Amino acid sequence: MKRIAKEKLLSLAEIAALLILATSLPAFSQNCALCYTQAASSGARMIEALRSGILILIVPPTLMSVAMIFIVYCKRNQFRQAADSRDSRPNW
Repeated sequence: MKRIAKEKLLSLAEIAALLILATSLPAFSQNCALCYTQAASSGARMIEALRSGILILIVPPTLMSVAMIFIVYCKRNQFRQAADSRDSRPNW
């Protein structure tokens, strides 16, 4: 009985998470009217600079996050091995 209730609760949580993700997309697509009109009225050079600026602001944090995840993933076994070796020694 409890297992069925857990499964139903889990499926309801998954559906709620999907609904939240699906409904938040229109909220992210809202643009500032002033920014849009300024970008639309600017020349090709300004549009290219805006695109470059967006990439400059997105790429470094993304690369740093990926590097941090990679380092943590590689170092995870060092802490486990150190803890296991301390536990295997007899406590006098």
